[in-house]
Amino acid sequence: MDTVVPTLFRGTCVTQPALTAVSPASPPLAEAILDTLIHRIGKDAQAALPHDWLAATILTVRNDIIERWMASSKEAHAAGAKRVYYLSLEFLIGRLLRDAIANLSRTDEVRDALTSLGVDLAALEGEEPDAALGNGGLGRLAACFMESLASLDLPAYGYGIRYVNGMFRQRIDNGWQVELPETWLRHGNPWEFERRESNYRIGFGGEVIGDENGDCHWMPGESVEAVAVDTPVIGWRGARVNTLRLWTARARDPIRLDRFNAGDHEGALAASVRADTLVRVLYPADSTPAGQELRLRQEYFFSSASIQDIVRRHVQYFGDIRTLPDKAAIQLNDTHPAVSVAELMRILIDDHSLDFEGAWDITKATFGYTNHTLLPEALESWPLPLFERLLPRHMQLVYAINAKVLREARTQGQDDRAISAISLIDEGGERRVRMANLAFTGSHSVNGVAALHTDLMKQTVFADLHRLYPDRINNKTNGITPRRWLFESNPALTSLIQEAIGDAFLDDATKLADLNPFAADAAFREKFESVKRANKVRLAHHLREVMGVRLDPDAMFDVQVKRIHEYKRQLLNILETVALYDQIRSNPDKDWTPRVKLFAGKAASSYHNAKLIIKLANDVARRVNADPAVRGLLRVAFVPNYNVSLAELIMPAADLSEQISTAGMEASGTGNMKLALNGALTIGTLDGANVEIRDHVGADDIIIFGLTADEVAEKRANGYDPREAIAASRELQQALSAIKGGVFSHDDPGRYAGLIDGIENSDWFLCAADFDSYAQAQRDVDARWADRAGWNASAIRNVGGVGWFSSDRTIGEYARDIWNVM
Repeated sequence: MDTVVPTLFRGTCVTQPALTAVSPASPPLAEAILDTLIHRIGKDAQAALPHDWLAATILTVRNDIIERWMASSKEAHAAGAKRVYYLSLEFLIGRLLRDAIANLSRTDEVRDALTSLGVDLAALEGEEPDAALGNGGLGRLAACFMESLASLDLPAYGYGIRYVNGMFRQRIDNGWQVELPETWLRHGNPWEFERRESNYRIGFGGEVIGDENGDCHWMPGESVEAVAVDTPVIGWRGARVNTLRLWTARARDPIRLDRFNAGDHEGALAASVRADTLVRVLYPADSTPAGQELRLRQEYFFSSASIQDIVRRHVQYFGDIRTLPDKAAIQLNDTHPAVSVAELMRILIDDHSLDFEGAWDITKATFGYTNHTLLPEALESWPLPLFERLLPRHMQLVYAINAKVLREARTQGQDDRAISAISLIDEGGERRVRMANLAFTGSHSVNGVAALHTDLMKQTVFADLHRLYPDRINNKTNGITPRRWLFESNPALTSLIQEAIGDAFLDDATKLADLNPFAADAAFREKFESVKRANKVRLAHHLREVMGVRLDPDAMFDVQVKRIHEYKRQLLNILETVALYDQIRSNPDKDWTPRVKLFAGKAASSYHNAKLIIKLANDVARRVNADPAVRGLLRVAFVPNYNVSLAELIMPAADLSEQISTAGMEASGTGNMKLALNGALTIGTLDGANVEIRDHVGADDIIIFGLTADEVAEKRANGYDPREAIAASRELQQALSAIKGGVFSHDDPGRYAGLIDGIENSDWFLCAADFDSYAQAQRDVDARWADRAGWNASAIRNVGGVGWFSSDRTIGEYARDIWNVM
């Protein structure tokens, strides 16, 4: 008799002989998984569905992880080790099963065990939801850093928020972005552990009362409980298991029974709703006063809980709060947790009775601050009345810190203009609290994330603070974990590299440089191209299933996948796509390079122009893909809901990596590193880490175009007129005219008039200025593609050249230069 046993593929089941028990020849792990399925999940093999097998597998593998986790914690405690605490509003960790078993060197064991049970591991991995804990590069960097900290055997905690719905799930309806709630926690999360004992009271509002001794006591007007939820983070080869501690919020009194019984049923639950709002959504729109307040509440909520937790642990283990800098290194990932500086000062002064000077010395010695942007509008600041109303004690401390800093600046002879720039309070127009200045002054180290970015920090946004504290700014170029972005996402390429150069690169990514001589090996190039094509077939199959679009895997896959923002210049890419479309139709006899243009990324909910760019990309795709005159030479697709799992499909399949931001505006980028590591050639400006990628792979194996950061600054300073650039470029004129004239928007001919007017009249992001250089660079790319041997050689040298961009190297620099833990 046959019965249904799940062979997993998209949650379907097929008929197979019944498995009433594990075969005597089955691996012990299979027995453990089946036992977990029965006794923890409550299903037998015949009744189990895909999500049951996923949960059973995770819970079984988790047992080994828990033992290593406990051992790691005990070792750190016994050694009195200094711990790293990484505070980030985002942790884009992605799916964890494949990452965990790969880092534990158990992938083959788990695959064999599941196969004996009639379950396919690859399909099972696809059942796991992506954790909705981040949006883009900032959050993915934090996830890579946590993995590298464990891989380098460094005791560490990551601190963030356990978002129930994340940023949003992106759906494309008629070309428009639609934001839907991300429901990754709908069925629970088998990786996490709630720590009921680790809960802290987080206050808001109220007033500060002084006593007869001059001491201050903050009496919050309302409060919530922050409760810790821990996820293990496994290092390479199981070197260490660290903790990602995410905070969830609960009302101290979940229901007001008096109101409920009086008939005010909704009002009775108001406190619970208010607490739940703190952990619902990442980056709630802050275009309204209510949105701004929620963002500040979120940032203080997770910062306060984290600092309280760090201080409690230190006092419990080491007793003397004055030794905090010797045993704790707190890194602020951008300005979101900057209020932690004031919170630590509050705890040291109000709870531990230190004087201001002593508390300030401890605070500066404990904190480091990583800056991720040169955009002044992206350096967070809060309206002073809002900050003071929500955090009255912290406002007092910010004023006290500001007074101290400004006295130092006056002593050094800084003029009024510099004093104004250094101040923690922006007095121009609406008074605002500058969080970047608070983080800068409250840290002993302030780092940029690429060499160019760090130099520009000193010259632009932090020029005056740099003059005041000339030894504080340093560079730590970003990195990515090769485990996730090569070994796991591109196993075929990993195996090919192993055949060529051995296994040393698995433990030291810089050993990838040994691959460079194989760029001259014709047989190796052939194998390399075969791996790339197989990855392109895999991606094409996926996109046909989810989007219905047909892509030719023999065409060049030209990829721009990142957060949608005007400075990242997806619009420049679209303009050149429109120009190319026009040229293909006008010159059908020319030997055009077949291209697939892939876009992906989310636009912030309130960012009108970014959402309009998504619509334009989809409108262009609809027109181009339906035009028989193009003859399949150009295909365009905007892939919805870009996340880590989608990136793991796209990165290995990409031939060309679009890194085309306006020079001087991208801090670093990490997508550029992931794509190069997987054998894509970069076309880009000399911006962010592109500069260092060029240095490591060689100028001949990267395609650079456009203005430099210095030239961008000079052009803006001299009164740049985009009309001159447009008048000099026939292709650009035609592209702008077609878009503005409604060629791609027959249903609404004026849809893109404002977007194009922005280029014609101001062009702050210099799309017009760089267009011709970019278009010529793309034709150079065509010529390179025609020489497939040369293209593949360049791609191989890219893989060999970017091992330096491992997050292990980055974390090693942080550990030695900033945290003093190596």
